[in-house]
Amino acid sequence: MSLRFLKPSLPPLSDVLAQYAPCYSSGLITNAAIVARFEQAVAERLGVAHAVAVSSCTSGLILTMRVLELTGEVILPSFTFFATAHAVSWNHLTPVLVDCDPQTWNIDPAQVEASITPRTTAILGVHLYGNPCNADALSQIAKRHGLKLLFDAAHAFGASYGNQAVGSLGDAEVFSLSPTKLLVAGEGGIVTTNDSYLAKQLKAARNYGDTGTYDPELRGLNARMSEFNAALALTGLDLIDAKVAHHNEIAERYTRHLSGIPGLSLQQVRPNDTSTYKDFSIHIENRDHLAEVLEAKGIPTKKYFHPPVHRQKLYTNAKAGTLKNTERISSGILSLPIYHALTNEEVDQVAEAILNV
Repeated sequence: MSLRFLKPSLPPLSDVLAQYAPCYSSGLITNAAIVARFEQAVAERLGVAHAVAVSSCTSGLILTMRVLELTGEVILPSFTFFATAHAVSWNHLTPVLVDCDPQTWNIDPAQVEASITPRTTAILGVHLYGNPCNADALSQIAKRHGLKLLFDAAHAFGASYGNQAVGSLGDAEVFSLSPTKLLVAGEGGIVTTNDSYLAKQLKAARNYGDTGTYDPELRGLNARMSEFNAALALTGLDLIDAKVAHHNEIAERYTRHLSGIPGLSLQQVRPNDTSTYKDFSIHIENRDHLAEVLEAKGIPTKKYFHPPVHRQKLYTNAKAGTLKNTERISSGILSLPIYHALTNEEVDQVAEAILNV
């Protein structure tokens, strides 16, 4: 075999250019009319009051925490991409790393509550691989302790939490639109919220903090989205439902093949939730051997996310709770190819290669 690990599924270039051409002709090529249309379309799709387009998910997280004026400690999972922790650290906040649930692999609400101190100001959940967090449990904890609740929804555009679209949870959620995601802008991110003040301040913050008076109200960044990135994402919105459905079909096919194998386990999605399956990952004890054999057979894999944040040199001294589930899962995690163009025959071949090992 000669598979790719990932192949972005993009809308026809002619459709993107049709969206983009008027702004190109006008010379207004950053943070203008197409960005505004994209923001409106996302807000309507997700049922939220506001969507604010930014240059990346990371810049969106950084600016959201900045605008909320968080201080002290922010609780987040150690089993996540390191940019989640980077966004906390960039704001000179203390990341408090907690364990994940052994079935969903998402942040464990019980561990969150056990880690709250007088210095805690926010909880930052992560919808890992597009699998929604237990938002109700986290929301109840946040309300009891007077904390802000944010979600790193980088993987989760198109996911749903019960009958709610991911993007409508907590105080704000932040999506990634990079090429590894189901909704692609090339590079970019979008923050969704029902907080009008937060949305207004984010629009200033992405423009250096300037509201147009040339007298900034806060220390912002250049985190604007270009019109071409917005045109690509706006044109791709209509493809999301089909992409999510197909990723779920691939995940179900993998699951049928791989369920019940001794020593191999799969991420569990809670009943009534819908994951995007941005990644399909398995946990297996002899992970490194399996990865080597699959690579030799032309099947690329990734170890998303190993090592976990608390094992990375930037965060070895970070404040952390008991992380036994994180240690176990990250040491055996292996992500398999999953993308829209992957055929049933290719899925079967990958599964057969794993079964043979």
